[in-house]
Amino acid sequence: MTINAIKNETDYSAALARIEALIEENPQPGSPEADELDALTTLVEAYESKVFPTEPPDPVDAILFRMEQQDLSQRDLVPFIGSRSKVSEVLARKRPLTLPMIRALHFGLGISAASLIREPILDPSNGHTVEWGRFPLNIMARRGWIKNRKPTSQGDAEEAVRNFLAPLGSLSGLLAAYRKSDHIRSARSMDDYALLAWTAEIVIKAVNLSEIADYESGSVTLDFMRSLAQLSVFDNGPALARDFLAKHGIALCIEPHLPHTYLDGAAVLFRLDRPVIGLTIRYDRIDSFWFTLMHELAHLALHFEGEVSFFYDDLDVESKKDSREQEADEMAGEVLIPSIAWLKSPASKLPSPQAVHHLAKQLRIHPAIVAGKIRHESKRYRLLPNLVGSGEVRRYFPEINWSV
Repeated sequence: MTINAIKNETDYSAALARIEALIEENPQPGSPEADELDALTTLVEAYESKVFPTEPPDPVDAILFRMEQQDLSQRDLVPFIGSRSKVSEVLARKRPLTLPMIRALHFGLGISAASLIREPILDPSNGHTVEWGRFPLNIMARRGWIKNRKPTSQGDAEEAVRNFLAPLGSLSGLLAAYRKSDHIRSARSMDDYALLAWTAEIVIKAVNLSEIADYESGSVTLDFMRSLAQLSVFDNGPALARDFLAKHGIALCIEPHLPHTYLDGAAVLFRLDRPVIGLTIRYDRIDSFWFTLMHELAHLALHFEGEVSFFYDDLDVESKKDSREQEADEMAGEVLIPSIAWLKSPASKLPSPQAVHHLAKQLRIHPAIVAGKIRHESKRYRLLPNLVGSGEVRRYFPEINWSV
């Protein structure tokens, strides 16, 4: 096993591809492959820290992350913050942390002091300052979102980002909408600025779409999603899915995730008349594409109640602690492979290609979806490697530069 240092973007892309391949193999702990995965992950994190430097998370994000890690409720924070009303106000970003609170949270819960002493970010409507230089300006430039040069001052950075966000109208409106999002499914703290930039890009893409119908609220149902899922049997199913959704007023926008966002997909209702499903195609597999798409559509069907809302999903993370994520997972699964059909099928007990193709033909879906279900249910991700459609999604979106 030879592992080389990551010196440039070519090395970086190669390392990411190798990491994805190793994750697919699901190596046993202590094996050479597992050691290689650990080493490559360390090298990639070091390279990202150097090339895409980020500040510590803001205090509220740091507290929420620790609450998720330790399965804490707001009541559990009372000894550190002072009262249930104060806890609620701090987590809603309506009350700043005091020095005693910072000390208590640092020593009591082990939260980084560097995170706790930072000002909350990204909400100028509450009087907080946007740190324009913290946007991922280098990669935004490489993707053509801003002028192809790195701003040299805070003023240059502000001008570049404001110009980028201009198609969305009011910056305060976007930031306020972003802050209303109370849901990020991830085990890792995401970079707020990178996440906002990615969100803005997919919304801008949606706003600029010309050939898209009017959206009718409530139109996304089980039958709607099952009709969409049956497009998976076609060779160009992912492209057909985008066209199908556009005919129903839903913008499906593809944009690779930014460093430190760990995204598979998002459901965004920035404008009530044009919902947006954003997919990163982080895993270039047919089964992953269709489940992620159905999961985000399930959020649109179940969890938007007329307010501007954002849902962000890292689907590597289990959904057991969040009822909305469980509901979206269950609806997506039921759409693709109804539980009755699954339990009756040999595929639920026999991970064979014949069983996969039999159930896929019965349900009129792509075999990769069945193979992915078998792998997920058994937690054996080495099974049926030739049936999950690896490398079969990104090629249908040639307008995307996947190397950036």
